Amino acid sequence: MDSILTSIKKLLGIAEEYEHFDADIVMHINSAFSILTQLGVGPEDGFHIEDSSTGWSEFLHDNSRLEFVKTYVHLKVKLGFDPPLSSAAIEAINRQISELEWRINVSVDSE
Repeated sequence: MDSILTSIKKLLGIAEEYEHFDADIVMHINSAFSILTQLGVGPEDGFHIEDSSTGWSEFLHDNSRLEFVKTYVHLKVKLGFDPPLSSAAIEAINRQISELEWRINVSVDSE
């Protein structure tokens, strides 16, 4: 599955054909891409999606060193769109996000 929107919806537990929340999810995905642009990942002038037609390969260009960007986008969308009720769970996700941002910086700097 290459579609960015479809893969994020799947990770959130939303069926591909259920489109009621697509606009909200797309907004959070694009926010995560804006952060990734600031971290030096993706096209210099930014990246965004509008629907399920945009795939990960368009953003990552088959760079296997950046596969964890998918997890990063998922976690950022989860916190914005469907945050857990437990503050401990939110803190755990924030720690994962911080680690991924550090790893993204290391990967981008080593290129």
